[in-house]
Formats: sequence, C-alpha cells, structure tokens
Amino acid sequence: MRCRVGLLQMSSGADVAANLAFIAAQAERAAADDVDCLCLPENAMAMGGAGALTWAAQAPGFLAALQDLARVHGLWLLAGTLPWAWRPDGTACAPGKLRAASFVIDAQGQIRARYDKIHLFDVVVADACGSYHESEHMEAGDGLGWVDTPWGRWGLSVCYDLRFAELFSALLKQGIDAIVVPAAFTRLTGAAHWQVLLRARAIESQVMVLAAAQTGQHDERRQTYGHSLVVDPWGELLLDAGEAPGLYVVDMDMGEVARRRHAMPMAQQRRWPVEDFTKRG
Repeated sequence: MRCRVGLLQMSSGADVAANLAFIAAQAERAAADDVDCLCLPENAMAMGGAGALTWAAQAPGFLAALQDLARVHGLWLLAGTLPWAWRPDGTACAPGKLRAASFVIDAQGQIRARYDKIHLFDVVVADACGSYHESEHMEAGDGLGWVDTPWGRWGLSVCYDLRFAELFSALLKQGIDAIVVPAAFTRLTGAAHWQVLLRARAIESQVMVLAAAQTGQHDERRQTYGHSLVVDPWGELLLDAGEAPGLYVVDMDMGEVARRRHAMPMAQQRRWPVEDFTKRG
C-alpha cells in the first residue's frame, strides 16, 4: 500500500496569520499533487516573539482552520503541535502552563487522535539562546499517542521525544507501522544528531519515520536546523528537504515495513521487558 506524503518545512515566526496563510497555500499545492497526508512541524502556529502562552488563546481557532483545510482538500493532516491549555480529559493545565498538543485530522476534517509531548526540552546548548526551559511554561504529557490511518497504525511523538528510545519501544508494542516526529530541532543539535536519531528509530522499530521540521531564523536568537526527513525501515533516506521552507513530497511504500519485518523478524526475537536482564550472569 502506498501513501503519498507531504512534509511541510516551515520557518514559522510570531505572526500566526502569516503562518496559517503559508500552510493554506501549501495544503492547496499538496492537494493538487495528490498528497494523501500532510505533516506540519512542531510550533507550526508560531515561534519566536512572546512565546506559547501568548498564542494559546488563538490555538482553538487555528486548529479549526486546519480542520477546514483537511476537509476542503480531502487529505489527512498531522498538525504539528499547538500550545493547548487543556488536558485530554478536559481539565485545565496547571496555572501558567500549557501542553504541546499534536492533533491528527482526517480527510473529513475530524480529529482522530491527540498526543501531548512527554519530554520537555530543558537543556543547555552552545548557541545564541544558550539554554532552553520548556518546563517553565509547558506541562508534560502523560500518555502514548497513535492513530489508525488508511496506511496502517502510526505512532505519535514530538521533537525531543526522539532521544528517548523507550518511548518508541512502547509504541512498537501497539503495533505501529510508522512514526511521526514533528520537530523544531536547534541548528546545533540538529547538525549533530537529527539524522542519526531518526535513522536509528526507523531501523530499531522497523517502521517508516516521517519528520517535518522547522528551519531557519525565527527571531534574533532562535535558529532551527530544517532537513525534514522520511526514513524507511532499512534506514534509507527517502527524503531530505535541506534547509529551504516549502512542501516536500514523497511516495512511501508501506508494504516495505512488512517485507523488512519478515526478512528480519525482530518482533519475535525481542526480549520483553528490559527487567529480564537485571540479574548478573
């Protein structure tokens, strides 16, 4: 089974309306190119400027606009992340906190899944920002996310999650065929680790990996790496978008997942759980 997927590489700024206009124009292009599924990067709504707390009030309207785009153009839309003030159970986030919520919208404009970023980016990086403290204004998610699509079951993750292999091992137990990784990797960490981590997740899980990314300069300090990628279960790059913003399209043969798993049956050979190996020999 084939899926024609579009990765939207963005250089989102603080102007929400401008970012939405860019997404709308590229969604129209994607529909004209017979794209089945369009993937947006992390922070597609806005980056830079005053930050997520300022934009949270606009997030429901932004999501509704994305639902309209999916319905009008008849494509699935993986909506990157939005700064969301409510948990999946409808309760409000902790005071002064939001969640980085990733929504999956089907071709009828219906929300089919939501995943809240679990691992928050609290790190020191030797770039113009110096350090990042997502936990100051974000609340970590507390559950796995996956969605059944016409092209198999896809696991959901966001950016910094990529560094935590145990999350993807947990998703693999849910029978996933692909992993989606919307991201805003810094330019420095991206150059060092982005491709190798994505290829590792694809190889160890024997899945397709789809990673739409932010790119370029977002404000006077924040710079992201770009290089949106699609990786097959053998670790081969089906797509590398480089650094320019835009729509990048590739055809994925989802049958490759089953073929690779048949040739190398890791699922039958894997030992669960890790605790089995805690005793000394």
